[in-house]
Amino acid sequence: MADVICGGWSETKTADEQIQKICDNVKNQVEKETHENYVEFHAVEYRSQVVAGANYLIKVHVGGTSYLHLMVWQRLPCDGGQDALTGVQQHHHKDDPLVPF
Repeated sequence: MADVICGGWSETKTADEQIQKICDNVKNQVEKETHENYVEFHAVEYRSQVVAGANYLIKVHVGGTSYLHLMVWQRLPCDGGQDALTGVQQHHHKDDPLVPF
């Protein structure tokens, strides 16, 4: 993670299996927050921030032209390592930049 500065956000990167797993872990939290059920829920890209654990800002495709932006905090392994949804923004599009909120 040479391109990450503690406390600073990384550049936008293509989502991988690890990021998809984080999304899968918080999907129920997202559905509860948005009052929606998502058949499609595919991580597209993300940014990360090293804190006491890690923050992730993730763009998720939820079908058609609809995208969500998720803020997820991943606790340190010594604190259980769980993923917690800390924010969600609806009504995004494919080309919308990932901007911390």
